[in-house]
Order: sequence, then structure tokens, then C-alpha cells
Amino acid sequence: MGLVARSRLSFSSAVLGGLLFLLAGGVLAVATPSVRAQEGDNPPAEKPQAAEKEKTDTNLFTHIITSAGWFFGPLLFLVSIGLVTLIVLLAMDLRMGVSVPTHFVDDFTDLVNKRQFKQAFELCKNDNSFLARVLTAGMGRLQYGIEDARECSHNMTESVKAGKEQLINYLGTIGTLGPMLGLVGTVFGMILAFMELSAGGTPRPEKLADGISHALVVTLLGIAIAVPAIFCHALFKNRLTRISMDAANLSDDLLTQMYHNSRRAAPAGTATETRSTATQAGEPRA
Repeated sequence: MGLVARSRLSFSSAVLGGLLFLLAGGVLAVATPSVRAQEGDNPPAEKPQAAEKEKTDTNLFTHIITSAGWFFGPLLFLVSIGLVTLIVLLAMDLRMGVSVPTHFVDDFTDLVNKRQFKQAFELCKNDNSFLARVLTAGMGRLQYGIEDARECSHNMTESVKAGKEQLINYLGTIGTLGPMLGLVGTVFGMILAFMELSAGGTPRPEKLADGISHALVVTLLGIAIAVPAIFCHALFKNRLTRISMDAANLSDDLLTQMYHNSRRAAPAGTATETRSTATQAGEPRA
């Protein structure tokens, strides 16, 4: 299971890295001046025009920033910062090695086989991984039977999953709001353009261009934010589902193993250790 999980994690990380690389490459490609294709078409007499064209192309990235406006530009920038922060936090948290650590499973199994149930409970209590929190809740109810412990661990699995889904839902919200913000910017830019047309007299081309450029740039930035947000929402949602299923199945196996080991004949003084351990557990952790 560990090898398959690491392979899936590597594949998902590679896909995410590739997507971010493509987005960065697209921005650089848009900002890169396309002057070489026009050098052969411009005669020597048109050198001033070619120089002006080159200057315009080299300032395309600056033009995108200025066309975003003083309101939509900072707003979309803050949204993009929040998006990157969510992606980094979820990528660090939703890892199979962090949620279901192999060394924790090995240590817990070794302690249970040695009938050191109190030490096994302390191991789970001091670990903050997904699996450890589920096991701690189940062990707290093991004194009332295996079925009660399984139900409690299942409830804890759903509780931890719901807590992590809140961050993932924010990605879906950003993916939905991105095009909406772009649409608002489009409408606002077109209003500016029509205000220039309705002002009377000959409309100034530069004012019309500013309004239309603002509409297109805000739309572009909104879509650029929405695409990685929607992709990462689906990626992390599927990853959380897989981690939850693996943690639930593994915790059920470990609780069953601990329950049956506690029912085996043991030396004097250790037969009631499982009950005292469950009593110390108290209420399951949220």
C-alpha cells in the first residue's frame, strides 16, 4: 500500500508541477516580445516604426498590469496569493506519508504484539496524523466492545475528513469566483468604452483602447486564477478520499488486532491493561 500511495503521490505532484510550469511559461510567452518575426518584413526606412513596435511589445507585461486597474488588479492579486497558500498547505497536509505514516504503523503493531497497550495508546495520543487520531478515538471506546470502537473510529474519520474538506472547498470557491470577477471587469471595461463613445464629438481611440483592454485583461486574469483552482480542487478532493479510506481500513485492522490480543491469555497483572488504557483515553479527540 505504501508503494502504491507514494507512486500516486509522485504522479499527482508531477501533474501539479507541470500545470504550474505551463502557467508560468504562458505568462512568460505573453510577456516576451515577438519582434523577430517582424524584422524581415520591415524595410530599413521603417526603423522608427519597428523600434516603436518593439517598445510596445516589450512593455506588454506592464500593460497587462496597468490595464487590470487599481481595483481589480490588487483584488485578483490577493485572490491569487490566497490560492497559492491553500495549494501549498493542502499539498503539505494531504500526503500519504504524513496522514498514514509507515513508521507509526510499525511501532503501533510492535507494541500491540508485545501486549504493551498503554504504550500503544500513548503513541497514538502523542501523534497528530490522520490515522493516529482515528485510532485514539477507537481505543477510547474499546472497553465497550469492538463494534463500539469501530463506530467511534468511523465517526472520527468523518470528522477529520470534514475539517480538511473545508480548505478544499475554498479552492472550489476561488475557481467559481475567478471567472465571475473577470466578467465584472469585462462589463466595467465595456462601460468605460461606451462612455467615451457617448461623450459626443470624435471619440479618442486611446480611451476606447483603454476600456477594451481593461475588459480583456481582467477576464484573462480571472480565468488564469480559476483554472489551477478547479484542477487542484479535484486533485485534493480525490486525494483526501483515498487517504480517508486507507486510514479507516487500516485503523479497523489495528483495532481488531489489539482487541483480539487483549483477549488472549496473559500473565497476571496484564489482563486488565486494555480496560485501564481505554479509561485513560477519556473522550475522543476532535
